Amino acid sequence: MEKTEQKKYHIITYGCQMNLHESEKMAGILSRKGYVATDDKTQADIILFNTCCIRENAENHAFGNIGELKKLKKDKPSLLIAVGGCMTQETGKAQIIRQKFPFVDIIFGNLNLEELGELIDKKSAQKKKIVALREREGEVIEYDPPLRNSYPNAWVNIMYGCNNFCSYCIVPYVRGRERSRKPEHILAECEQLVKEGYREITLLGQNVNSYGSDGSTDMPFYELLEKVAQIEGDFRVRFMTSHPKDFTEELVKVIKNNRKICHLIHLPVQSGNDRVLKEMNRRYTAGEYLNKVKMLRSYLPDAEITSDLIVGFPGETDEEFEDTLTLAKEVNFASAFTFVYSKRTGTKAAQMPNQIPEEVQKQRIMRLVELINALTREKSAKYVGKEVEILCEDYDEKKNVYFGRDEYGRMGYFTAEQNCIGKFVTLKIDRANGVSLYGEAVSMR
Repeated sequence: MEKTEQKKYHIITYGCQMNLHESEKMAGILSRKGYVATDDKTQADIILFNTCCIRENAENHAFGNIGELKKLKKDKPSLLIAVGGCMTQETGKAQIIRQKFPFVDIIFGNLNLEELGELIDKKSAQKKKIVALREREGEVIEYDPPLRNSYPNAWVNIMYGCNNFCSYCIVPYVRGRERSRKPEHILAECEQLVKEGYREITLLGQNVNSYGSDGSTDMPFYELLEKVAQIEGDFRVRFMTSHPKDFTEELVKVIKNNRKICHLIHLPVQSGNDRVLKEMNRRYTAGEYLNKVKMLRSYLPDAEITSDLIVGFPGETDEEFEDTLTLAKEVNFASAFTFVYSKRTGTKAAQMPNQIPEEVQKQRIMRLVELINALTREKSAKYVGKEVEILCEDYDEKKNVYFGRDEYGRMGYFTAEQNCIGKFVTLKIDRANGVSLYGEAVSMR
């Protein structure tokens, strides 16, 4: 009897760790339907786009890549093309996709990700295109296990959505309001990951500090974090993202008292100017942010802080931009994601007057990036001559080196005769280059 060839899928992901983890959930759904992954989209039976709409260039990139499939679809009519994620939830975007790319078979949103398997079955049984978008968030769905491809790191959603409504951000409109998973489900998932040998767990949420604010649990985030850290095993814990307005002393004490929790905190400030922060609806001042930083370092002198910074927000003056540079220097960020303000239709900021000219935005982002890079290089230089423990994440075949991050996020590179992926490796650092460290492995476990 002739063997049936296994069907293949190819997933294209845009955006943050949240999207990367959701792609793992999609891969799990496809795997249970009998599909296997392929890196070659010409060999795929289904190509799935997991889109992002946080910034305009992410949308444009997705549109460009979808358009490139027109010829492949024509040559291979049986190919199923599905577009999902945040962009499809944005008002009017599904209609644009239908009009510009009539060869797309399925359009679905992140609010009904769990329906992907059913949508594939439905499309296979009919010729009609499918648009399936849930307009409002529902109850939290406990998915079957995702098909993780990030060993030794694992991402675990603790909540979905956002209630903050920062004036520049479209997330609450496309991901819905905050919904928290039950702590018993989160802890069970983390325990299983440790049993499977994962060495680093990152708890994910748009604002992890507001975990449970929807009334689904009485357990605050700091208590959940402590319970995860108390799971038996040799692993470390991270979390993101942490909103400054909800960053508390109780949380810092938990980090101090549980050494599995990394002393790297991602604490997005966005701007160093109070007027701009108010217009952004961030609900803290630059002074209040700096007080949170001072409190953190009073408990954890070795703590490093990363951040998100936006330049060119509507109405931002030269002096207000200088305030951002001043704050970045004072905090002495380990690194930062730097962005030019991106106008998002439907947000309050999109309607604000005094949109900053592109040339001014470019000048400001160049100065900010230069500053952040200088701070980063200075911190990396201090590693030289010291020993540092990294978690080996992968192997670069072209450069013949293993690499992984220390708890503060610095990437270390080294050579070894044995497979080190998934090991905690102590490196003696002999040189540094930007955010990268290079050294010799002296021990591992």
